[in-house]
Amino acid sequence: MAKEIERKFLVSGEGWRSEVERSARLQQFYLVAAEDRSVRIRIKDGTEARLTLKFGTQARMRDEFEYAITLAEAEEMRGFAVGRIIEKTRYIVRHKDRLYEVDLFAGELQGLVIAELETAEDVPGGDLPSWLGREVTGEAAYYNATLAIGSRPVEQS
Repeated sequence: MAKEIERKFLVSGEGWRSEVERSARLQQFYLVAAEDRSVRIRIKDGTEARLTLKFGTQARMRDEFEYAITLAEAEEMRGFAVGRIIEKTRYIVRHKDRLYEVDLFAGELQGLVIAELETAEDVPGGDLPSWLGREVTGEAAYYNATLAIGSRPVEQS
């Protein structure tokens, strides 16, 4: 079992674009989306798929299990999805030797940009990139599972 420790931020600038190392197009959907657990399927670049189970209610840390599945299995399970299918491009951005995942959403969530930093350390504000906006860690409206089944959050930089 792995522990996922992450912080989430709205993105308020374009400065991240010059620091992109790589990107991938993602489609993801949920088979279960509850307050304390989720079951997600993610398809990356239309060529590979993963099944992810997350458990817990703590804002920054949850238990996570992830498994590779076939693309055919993922496509078949899409028929059991709850809510919308999330489409986004994930950019991997390095800033001060830390990797950020910047998600640029498409479809019904177009225009939403969220950055995640997976780290157990407490990063001082001065070490965070200037293009990060308001921290939304622990705000359920910005969880991907909520974005799949709920309404679009009202963004505040």
